[in-house]
Amino acid sequence: MSTNALEMYREYIEDLYGGRSALRQKEFVSKTEWKNFVPVVEDDSARLLQLLLRMKKPERILEIGTSIGFSATSMALVAREYGGKITTVEVDADAAEQAKRNFERSGVDDIVQIQFGDARQIIPALPDSSFDLIFQDADKRLYPALLNDCIRILKTGGIFIADDTLFPAMELDPKWDGQVKAVREFNRRVTAAPGLESTLLPIGDGMTVAVKK
Repeated sequence: MSTNALEMYREYIEDLYGGRSALRQKEFVSKTEWKNFVPVVEDDSARLLQLLLRMKKPERILEIGTSIGFSATSMALVAREYGGKITTVEVDADAAEQAKRNFERSGVDDIVQIQFGDARQIIPALPDSSFDLIFQDADKRLYPALLNDCIRILKTGGIFIADDTLFPAMELDPKWDGQVKAVREFNRRVTAAPGLESTLLPIGDGMTVAVKK
């Protein structure tokens, strides 16, 4: 698929859905005071997260990689309808502080709890089968490192989602080679994992959606 074709598809989709969402990435970012943050998910990715929450109604949600809180806010707006709660892990203090302000501004600070720290230390310490849905959008080099623990802490029938999993198929600057290598390894391991049933969707920069058997 050519880049031009992909952009045409995205523009068409946004024309269809652009007026329906109460929360838009562009507006969310424009209200964010601190600008030195890592990229957040696109609107189509946020819609997929919201759709999965409406289908599954997960009570306990874990996000790995908060950034400024756009994806967590998107999920929280749905989770509050049925009593779901979100724990989001962020290693950058500035990002965590900005996310906290964004959660308060969006009225979801009672639903989202920020756990500040290194996911490589936090995730392995979590108990087995403690989450109904996990969304991972952190440094891609953490993806393969955390995969086994993500599967372990996910309940049977739970949903595991990972963002940016089409990195290996994209033309990226060489500075991202380490991230691309990690995603390639993660993708290989996810498709081979006997405990997961998964697919990779061409949404945003790729979203892997898996269910724990």
